This record gives sequence, structure tokens and C-alpha cells, in this order.
Amino acid sequence: METRLLFRLGEIENLPVADNTVDIVISNCVINLSTDKKRVFTEAFRVLKPGGRLMVSDIVLLQELPQFIKNSVAGYVGCISGAILKQKYLQAVKQAGFQEVKVVDETSFPVELMLNDSEAQALIKKTKITPEKLKEIGTRVVSIKVKGKKP
Repeated sequence: METRLLFRLGEIENLPVADNTVDIVISNCVINLSTDKKRVFTEAFRVLKPGGRLMVSDIVLLQELPQFIKNSVAGYVGCISGAILKQKYLQAVKQAGFQEVKVVDETSFPVELMLNDSEAQALIKKTKITPEKLKEIGTRVVSIKVKGKKP
């Protein structure tokens, strides 16, 4: 059996692929950049063959973030501003029609990664956020790996 990988340029909310033609859909922290995550999962479901698999890695929230982070460029670039609550994320996957939806890995997202970003540093300075508050906010953000299957 020959294995072929095919990559196409397109929008994640409007995949340039025919219905029921794809074996697997993978994503690594891209869905966070979409403002219509439900549409993303609906599109993934549409293009997958029956029995096709979804495997995504993304950033989700355990609690809502403060508005100043949600509205910041640094937060968006760091895939944090676009994050939604974990429960809503998993619900969107299931509502698209996926079954056997499971979080296969979950790890804390180190806020320290953003500290090296110049825009993040400017935001911290501008808002005068304390290291303690930054650490507390960091506990709200996790990276998850989710799998699902199209029946």
C-alpha cells in the first residue's frame, strides 16, 4: 500500500478538500488563531472519511483570562488570547460529530515563554502586573492533545 502525503494551502475554516476524502486531520496550535473554532471542527469532520481520525494539539483555558491579556497582541501571538475554555473546546469537537473524543495529554503552558517576547514585556510593564499575578494567570492555561474519530 502506497502512502501519500498531500498538503494544500487553504483556510482552516474552509478546507480546500472534497467531502469524505481525508484519512487524518492534524493541527498544532493553529485552531487557537481561528475565531470560529466550531467551524474548524465541522470542516475537519466534513473532509474526513468514515473512520478518519482527528489529532490536534492546542492551548485551552481552565479559567478565563483577564481582558488585558485577551486584547493584547502578545497574547494572540502566543496563542493565549485566542484560547477558549477546555470544556467549550471539547464540546465543539463533539458537536461537530466526532466520537471517542479524548484528551491524550495535558501539560501546563509555561507563561515564561512569553516573557522573552518584547511585546509581552511591554504589556507587563504597562499593566504593572506582579510576578505573583502572572504566575497565577499562568495556571489557567494548558496545552492539550485531543483525538477523535469520525464514525
